[in-house]
Amino acid sequence: MNELWLQFSDYFNVEQLFKLMRALVLLVIGFVVAKLFSFYSVKFSGKVFAPQTSKLIQRVVYYFVLLLFIFSALLEMGFNLSVLLGAASVLTVAIGFASQTSASNFISGLFLMAERSFTIGDVIKVGNTVGEVLSIDLLSVKVRTFDNLFVRLPNESLIKSEVTTLTKFPIRRLDMKIGIAYKEDIANVKGVLEQVAFNNPLCLEEPKPLFIFQGFEDSALGLQFSVWTKRENFLELRNTMYEQIKVAFDQADIEIPFPHRTIYTGSVTKPFPVSVEKPDNN
Repeated sequence: MNELWLQFSDYFNVEQLFKLMRALVLLVIGFVVAKLFSFYSVKFSGKVFAPQTSKLIQRVVYYFVLLLFIFSALLEMGFNLSVLLGAASVLTVAIGFASQTSASNFISGLFLMAERSFTIGDVIKVGNTVGEVLSIDLLSVKVRTFDNLFVRLPNESLIKSEVTTLTKFPIRRLDMKIGIAYKEDIANVKGVLEQVAFNNPLCLEEPKPLFIFQGFEDSALGLQFSVWTKRENFLELRNTMYEQIKVAFDQADIEIPFPHRTIYTGSVTKPFPVSVEKPDNN
């Protein structure tokens, strides 16, 4: 027991304890300095670069400064950094072969940041996912959907897929598909729709509303009526416009048809007569 204690005390002598304490102090100072450098790097880079680039600079500065203090602490404790760097290089090569997907996501992330097709706070649509961009990292993009779900999208999939940025421009167009009965006057319907758009305060006067006659459908005349609005008012406009169009059509006695089926018996003009008889209870 005494011999074990002597070996322990020889290894952890006063000099070693002081080295360990100095290394711990360096780590604590390094953590604080890294936090300060990353904080001020965001303040300065945010004035020049996009938010996602500023976030990347913040992380690079933080880990770089912290890594310098970690190396200093290891030197203080007497470690040979050349051996550690050699082992780290071998480990890096092995990890590189084992994580080709991560490398692809990393390179794709650099392209996304350079392209700047969307930024933090934008609303994007990727496949069936629609949500607000929370962060653009080197491996993935984090998105919060409108039903408050957290979605992680790998950068490689964003590079290969069609990405729609819904908040890129200050205004958006609402396209409404409308069907009217064949008996209706198209010019009258156009005037009613334009009056609805004029009365809605969310519709912009410029660009002007767009009216398109799309053709003859099975049971209706197909129309498209498009109006412009500010992007922050898009959802509210979509909810109000359909309701107001229905009310205006009712007041103008404009029919919105449902599918019709007509049966003919050889004649192209006279429909097949149909009669409904009451069942015999006897």
